[in-house]
Amino acid sequence: MFRRKCESGVQYARCINDTFGQGDIDYKAAVPCYPKFVGPNKVGEITAVCKKNGEFEDVEYNCILLPVQELLDQSQFLTATTLPVFLKQLKDVTVNFTEEVITSPPNIKAIVRILINVANKSSSLDISISRDSMENVLITAGVLTINGTKQTWNFLNNNDTKSISSNTDVKSVSSSFLDSLEIITSKLVNATFDIMTGFIQLNRTRFTDTFNAKFNSSVTIQIPESKGDNKTITMIVFNSLDNVLPARDEANSSLKSINGRVVLVRSSGQINNISFTYDILNDTLENPECVFWNSSLFDGLGGWDGKGCKLVLNINKTVTCNCNHLTSFSILMSPNSPKKLYLDIITYIGVGISMGSLVICLIIEGLIWRKIRKNETSYLRHVAIVNIAVSLLIANIWFIIGAAISDAEVKNPPACTAATFFIHFFYLALFFWMLASAMLLLYRTTNVFGGGLSKASMLAIGFFLGYGAPLIIATVTIAATAPDNGYIRENTICWLNWDKSKALLAFVIPALFIVVINLIILVVVLYKIIRRRVGTTAAQRAEKHVLVVIAKSLAVLTPFFGITWGLGVGILAEPTNEGIHIAFAFFNSLQGFFILVFGTLLDSKVRSAIASWSQPSRSRTGSTSAGNSTSSGLRFLRNWRRGRHGRDGYQMTSSASSDLHSASNT
Repeated sequence: MFRRKCESGVQYARCINDTFGQGDIDYKAAVPCYPKFVGPNKVGEITAVCKKNGEFEDVEYNCILLPVQELLDQSQFLTATTLPVFLKQLKDVTVNFTEEVITSPPNIKAIVRILINVANKSSSLDISISRDSMENVLITAGVLTINGTKQTWNFLNNNDTKSISSNTDVKSVSSSFLDSLEIITSKLVNATFDIMTGFIQLNRTRFTDTFNAKFNSSVTIQIPESKGDNKTITMIVFNSLDNVLPARDEANSSLKSINGRVVLVRSSGQINNISFTYDILNDTLENPECVFWNSSLFDGLGGWDGKGCKLVLNINKTVTCNCNHLTSFSILMSPNSPKKLYLDIITYIGVGISMGSLVICLIIEGLIWRKIRKNETSYLRHVAIVNIAVSLLIANIWFIIGAAISDAEVKNPPACTAATFFIHFFYLALFFWMLASAMLLLYRTTNVFGGGLSKASMLAIGFFLGYGAPLIIATVTIAATAPDNGYIRENTICWLNWDKSKALLAFVIPALFIVVINLIILVVVLYKIIRRRVGTTAAQRAEKHVLVVIAKSLAVLTPFFGITWGLGVGILAEPTNEGIHIAFAFFNSLQGFFILVFGTLLDSKVRSAIASWSQPSRSRTGSTSAGNSTSSGLRFLRNWRRGRHGRDGYQMTSSASSDLHSASNT
């Protein structure tokens, strides 16, 4: 009923309804799911909005079956003991109430939420999924994919599209459904078996050299020769997952059709060049494409993505596809290695920039090395920077070698073990040399002119800390875990194991511990530098200049490394969070660039020394005579040689001003 009243000259309108009561325009009413409206055995609420025509419209029935709601509540408190019984109850409820489930978006959303909770609990508590439990999961999932669900999933997918476009935080239900099954599959017991249900087929088997099998009379999976350790491969073939996943591609177009079975494949070892041969469901369609479901597209909405897959053959109503993957930086602190092309792009472009920056850094240090004179602090600072750059450069080289070994068709476990050892050692060396630099800063700040350790002693301490400590940690790690095959990952990715031995902690704990120690040292040193009065002699001013340069360098690099490896801890806690993987890969791949900028180029004395090398070149260019050019060059060499025997500092010379120099160090 629509009423208008006039009180004190003001008009207002209200909706009045026997079910939703009364309210003003745009008022959203909510009432419980009474049996007289939605039938018995349901909980939740029905909502409606008061419109300008005086009627409650946009009615939404958010009513869930009571048994489903009870299971949803229980799914938050699952344990290894209760999980098998719970999954049987979930299967029974889904099958017994099939008609109510498949025609109700709230019921499907609730069951998907239950599967997500099962996946998260089994992953976080490291619960193994037995064959019987997996069969119950597949029967439950199969009910959600039958043909009668098509209209319901269309409604859910359309609502997801509207939610994403309106910038509300709603995860795609269909992507969540597929992700939950993938996580649950990863926790299957280490055994081989087949599961046949009415709508989904699962096969879990082992292979060593090659694999070739046909499933459901319509899908053939082939893996080329891949010699090495035995691998376990799990395949799930869905008869009608096209009812669940929309035919939306990376261009956000829905004009195409899913014209083959959908297959989910997981392996204990990294697989390259895997081939799928599908029987075409509709031979009237043309121009087939090979795609995989990328749940990260469109801010989590998901879509079909063709990157990394290509069409090999299209003949006799069958299509053959080939897919491959690379390795990303995020494996360094992640229990799992997500196979995302954009992570590979970030990693390999970033590592190229990083390695180029480190080479430039070492070249600069080589050019100014002879100009580092009597000031011990300056000398020791540059020793630390050089070894930081060398450690990271070698670590990056070994990372690329490890990635190549991981991606190779013929696996080489001994080579992978060697690559893992050197990656572990040199990344730790990077952190321990950062610690050595911080300890030098603390020592010089608290004992600037009071004698103490000699330069040789400090060098010995620095090299023992920078390379000795990492060598001890890396050696103990491989000695403790390799005999039980717990050193490298079982999927042959060349990095420290997590699932079996937690060997990855031998990198995580020292790295983050050093970051914390460096931050504490930095705070103490900055406090002392600010309170200290500057000396009057050139040596005192030079010493404080070096200390300030070290402090500035650490003030940037320590938080940067802290953020980088703090994100690594985030990956450990949330291994499926792609945003953290992206951020970690980005920050990790740019460490070399930051060392160049804030470890070397931050110092004005270094920049001045670099500029001095270009001045003679410009003078020679300005001469029009070969004799003058030679003479200018000889004058530069003589001046430079004289400068080498000058006072402590960087020698600043040119053919026009051979006596210009600086008494400060860096």
